[in-house]
Amino acid sequence: MAQTTLSIRLDDTLKKDFDAICAELVISMTTAVVILAKKMTREKRIPFDVSVDPFYSPSNLAALQRSIQQMKAGKTVTKTLDELDTIAHE
Repeated sequence: MAQTTLSIRLDDTLKKDFDAICAELVISMTTAVVILAKKMTREKRIPFDVSVDPFYSPSNLAALQRSIQQMKAGKTVTKTLDELDTIAHE
């Protein structure tokens, strides 16, 4: 069977993490990609759920921006875990 080369770009961290997982599974990154390609062509779908991380939802990002603005304006209170525990049990 004739073979061809596929070239992909990954950021360095993703590549290192992917390589580490493949090593734990005792397969090469090439084998992992071939497994994905075979499963996709056989099932004619992406073989896992693809979804948006809710962390990046507009409402959560707006809440994070509000928190950042409060921090920049000095409107934050700092407590240790012990202090918070004391407050919670009062």
